[in-house]
Amino acid sequence: MGSLDGRVAIITGAGRGIGRSTAVLLAAEGASVVVNDLGGNVDGSGADVGPAQQVVNEITEAGGKAVANGADISDHAAAEGLIKSAISEFGRLDVLVNVAGILRDRMIFNMTEQEWDDVIRVHLKGTFNTSKFAAAHWRSLREEDAQNRIINFTSVSGLHGAPGQPNYAAAKMGIVGLTWSSANALAKYGVTVNAVSPAAATRMTDSIPTDRRRGDRPSDEDERRSPDNVAKLVAYLASERSGWLTGRVVHSAGFEVSLYNNMAPVVRLLSQEPWQLDDLAEQVERSFRPAPGRLV
Repeated sequence: MGSLDGRVAIITGAGRGIGRSTAVLLAAEGASVVVNDLGGNVDGSGADVGPAQQVVNEITEAGGKAVANGADISDHAAAEGLIKSAISEFGRLDVLVNVAGILRDRMIFNMTEQEWDDVIRVHLKGTFNTSKFAAAHWRSLREEDAQNRIINFTSVSGLHGAPGQPNYAAAKMGIVGLTWSSANALAKYGVTVNAVSPAAATRMTDSIPTDRRRGDRPSDEDERRSPDNVAKLVAYLASERSGWLTGRVVHSAGFEVSLYNNMAPVVRLLSQEPWQLDDLAEQVERSFRPAPGRLV
């Protein structure tokens, strides 16, 4: 018996990397899987259903159930078709995993409008598109004791502010906000919504120039960099036993899993009357500004 027996999952960006590892593991745990992947390059150009079909072949040869889907999740209508395809093929939908994304790295002063728009469109709009139609389906069912899951992907690039990825960082932090909003909106329909922040060797990490990589991270050949590590966290979040957890960001790096804090004020300044500018400036600098040598 697998932890996901009888469940149906859609995984976007599942032709390679973390998405592929997730699709293979969820299928091994008993889920029927829609392997969605446009099959493009890291920058989003091109299309090829081959990678998705290869993952399907791997799953079915191992005795699992899967179908390939080449829909562009950044296209609103195509995303709706993706959700409908899972229901048509397998009769239901329980889990949506939003992994798909592209890179167009550039410092903010060099970034073109197109590079900004393309990354926001695939990551943020794509996650919205699929989530919207999955949520609409689950809301229409109004099932008691439903155990539905949306698992989004964010990134340390947003959580910690990668300097050469303003578009990617903004999209990934937008996904965090979307995760929080969706978790609050969909709880009454039996849907949990969480975000995973992964660290693993993928085509995306391979595209980062060597001089911009962190020097203390394991090499891509190290077992700690395997996408399979991240897939295990996703498999848990996709299961029925994870229903207590929603609206959170969970980080997976190697053999470590960590829970991020949600946003909360660190310091509050209160006045009994409208602030005078000089008084406000003095209080802000006294209370908000870290002492020399102390991090905020």
